[in-house]
Amino acid sequence: MMNKRITEILGKDSEALLSHTCKTISKDQIHCPGPDFIDRVVSVSDRGPRVLRNMQSVFDHGRLGGTGYLSILPVDQGIEHSGGASFAPNPIYFDPENIVKLAIEAGCNAVASTLGVLGAVSRKYAHKIPFIVKINHNELLSYPNSYDQRLFASVEQAFELGAAAVGATIYFGSLESRRQIEEISQAFETAHSLGMFTVLWCYLRNSEFKTGGTDYHASADLTGQANHLGVTIEADMIKQKQPVNNGGYNAVKFGKTHKDVYDKLTTDNPIDLTRYQVANCYMGRSGLINSGGASGKNDMHQAVLSAVINKRAGGMGLISGRKTFQKPMKEGVEIFNAIQDVFLDDDITIA
Repeated sequence: MMNKRITEILGKDSEALLSHTCKTISKDQIHCPGPDFIDRVVSVSDRGPRVLRNMQSVFDHGRLGGTGYLSILPVDQGIEHSGGASFAPNPIYFDPENIVKLAIEAGCNAVASTLGVLGAVSRKYAHKIPFIVKINHNELLSYPNSYDQRLFASVEQAFELGAAAVGATIYFGSLESRRQIEEISQAFETAHSLGMFTVLWCYLRNSEFKTGGTDYHASADLTGQANHLGVTIEADMIKQKQPVNNGGYNAVKFGKTHKDVYDKLTTDNPIDLTRYQVANCYMGRSGLINSGGASGKNDMHQAVLSAVINKRAGGMGLISGRKTFQKPMKEGVEIFNAIQDVFLDDDITIA
């Protein structure tokens, strides 16, 4: 029987999302998450046995252990925005240990953060929860600001502190994206050779993607293509914002697309839009992890809503940062647990 609290949190969105059937890309075509995902999907790839072992360790950890779904705490906003912007609402997270403690207390599969954060506590915690070291960041102290992901750490440093994986961001669509693609492709090759798996934040960044009063940085067609580029450089998992609209290619009037993307492969339903993101992750061979977004009003509702959309679309889980660490730890844990309850509920199925 479906968790009653989930339907209560969803409120008026409950019926539309939980009863939806995807008639665009069939669920039979998706490599769905599950307890056997490593054996069924990843083991047939070129990933080595140490990569498989590290991936399995993450799938086996936390409240979602053994399900094939993931709940991850990411905290690198201290660099991406500023320490003040990120941690002033809850200053305990200036201390890296509390970041890791939140992930453990919340039953997360892994914690993703900077070299400095994870290196500061690696000997105490690297064997207690899998680490994902984010090796590049957008540095916003330089004035005027520029938006460019730059390497802050090496793959070898992540390996030495005991990380299971490395993570990185590419700003697809930006003037700097070609350099970022080359840097991160090489970094991912090194990570795989050392036995770590790879997570790519496939974000878009170009002022021209805002046109006609609409922002298409989270459109299904453009984010889908960013995902497709990400899996091309062998990202094992893709982190992407859930789509909020569609038709970016047509609105910006650039690149190449096809009318069937809009007539047959997507609808306006958020599950169908996210299904298109999954399809671009090699039909789910690389798991799609959606982000929880910024903290604001109704964070519990938004987090559970995102989890339901991701799961029903064929995604692999949620990566939830500011909605959780910008609150007292108890409240952050409650949001994580509500997200996890969605993925633990067998009555919430692939649409």
